[in-house]
Amino acid sequence: MLVDTHCHLNFDWFDKDRELVINRALEVGVECIINPGLDLNSSRSAVSLAANYPQIYAAVGVHPNDSQTWQDGTLDALRELAAELNVVAIGEIGLDYYRDRASPDWQRRTFKHQLDLAAEVGLPVVIHTRDKNEQDRSASEDLLSILSEWVHNLRMQGSALTERPGVLHSYSSGVKYIERALDLGFYIGVSGPVTYKKAVELHQLVADTPLERLLVETDAPFLTPHPYRGKRNEPAYVRYVADKIAEIKNLSIEMVDRITSAGSKRLFHWQVTN
Repeated sequence: MLVDTHCHLNFDWFDKDRELVINRALEVGVECIINPGLDLNSSRSAVSLAANYPQIYAAVGVHPNDSQTWQDGTLDALRELAAELNVVAIGEIGLDYYRDRASPDWQRRTFKHQLDLAAEVGLPVVIHTRDKNEQDRSASEDLLSILSEWVHNLRMQGSALTERPGVLHSYSSGVKYIERALDLGFYIGVSGPVTYKKAVELHQLVADTPLERLLVETDAPFLTPHPYRGKRNEPAYVRYVADKIAEIKNLSIEMVDRITSAGSKRLFHWQVTN
């Protein structure tokens, strides 16, 4: 069995065949899908979608590229959504210096507000990070600095989140930051690019990271794996991500499926009800 720990099934890309997409995922053994929000509206639709399918769970949050939508009432609205039974995380949140949709200062502000909310409600975080380029890793530096302070405070408070603070989704910050993230207790999300032949650094990262700390994801409809690269991604294709991890680590597919699924359950505390 597999878990797609990051997928945007509520996007309009799936409006015409969402039911078929979900059924295809179930047919290949995907037993759970985590659907994060990007702003208040998409967080609400993620919660609504999860309410209709026992295999789908939601995360709620404001993405850094949408942080300009943050208003005085946003935090209270997210807190209300986070209380829903099918919500298992705060996300997708973080820092993105690649685009200029919101200033870094504003992104850091909204990011910290949502980390505080996660600590308050006892939910792990789903983290997005994107640097300006490979030479300018300031987003990764700022993010790890903020997360280090947050996890330190969790430990001082004796919070249960210390053992499961969150996941760095579709990790792409390079080997330099992986040890710091693991030391803080974070899981590492692996998505479609791991299947690309030229993703040598990502292959090495997967080889060097304990399997117990890896999660598989699609980020559908984006980051489609080989052999469907260039087409719309969907949860069923998480199979190709898991298969590539098994190849890189020279492990059985069954072991990769079992351990990554167990890791997702430890992090998100999901439970299929049917």
